[in-house]
Amino acid sequence: MQASPHLAALRDKGEVVVHTDRPASDEDKLARVAEADVILNTRSSVRWSEAELASLPRLRMITTCSIGTDSIDLEAASRLGIIVCNQPGRTAPVVAEHAVALMMAAARRTSFYTAELKAGRWVNVDGMYLHGKTLGIVGTGNIGKLTAEKGRALGMRVIAWTFHPDAEWAAKHGVEYVDYEELLRTSDVVSLHLKLTRESKGMLGREQIAAMKPGAMVVNVGRGPLLDTAALVDALNDGRLGGAGLDVFDAEPLPPDAAILGCDNVVLTPHVADVTPEGMELLNQGAVENVLAYLSGSPMNVVTN
Repeated sequence: MQASPHLAALRDKGEVVVHTDRPASDEDKLARVAEADVILNTRSSVRWSEAELASLPRLRMITTCSIGTDSIDLEAASRLGIIVCNQPGRTAPVVAEHAVALMMAAARRTSFYTAELKAGRWVNVDGMYLHGKTLGIVGTGNIGKLTAEKGRALGMRVIAWTFHPDAEWAAKHGVEYVDYEELLRTSDVVSLHLKLTRESKGMLGREQIAAMKPGAMVVNVGRGPLLDTAALVDALNDGRLGGAGLDVFDAEPLPPDAAILGCDNVVLTPHVADVTPEGMELLNQGAVENVLAYLSGSPMNVVTN
């Protein structure tokens, strides 16, 4: 957020130090914030463990430039008296649009065709016509809801499962809540939108992938560990699943030898679902507003106890 005009609002509150690159090591990361009272954690790949937080006695507050908070040990932060704030729903329209883009690209095999054409091959394989197909939304928070609504706009039947159903929203938008097993069994596209918690980790494991409809596709704009990537790779390679669109991975950056890179019908993006000028400025503004609220004595969007 080095070029964000929103940072000007913080400069009369104290010293603002901006780092424009990822830390080279954990030691580098800690050295950068050794004197910090507040951290603006700009990407979820910069993680904060209990030991690291405990080594920063001046630290009082962290705000994420994101919705997710899984990069921070929230229980440890609470024990240490460190307030953590996120930005729920702020870029939900941006991320939902990306989820639909991944779904459509996988359905029409755009990455596959692009690679084939660049290699000088003119090939023809079946794609998926999404109109009339069933979209299964796993997690109906802000992003999941908007993705569901966009699926309906494409003429898809939309079903959903979530930890906390919203019956009023579902009725208004023509979405049917079903049990998880039915969603897996009947969806042509399963789209993951849960936040990463102990309950949601591995929600789409080997057993669940095996239960999916033959030829179905997976979209994940939540977090990599929501699904079993090895099981997904196996299902793609043996033809049981028809494709996948992934923006998030178990390890980020994605290692160059990652098995998912060898699969044919995958559309992969490097955790950039909200990376548009509009999305970045929304997050920059929200992070600054979180800091200003904390400094005024009325913190908002607090996720720690």
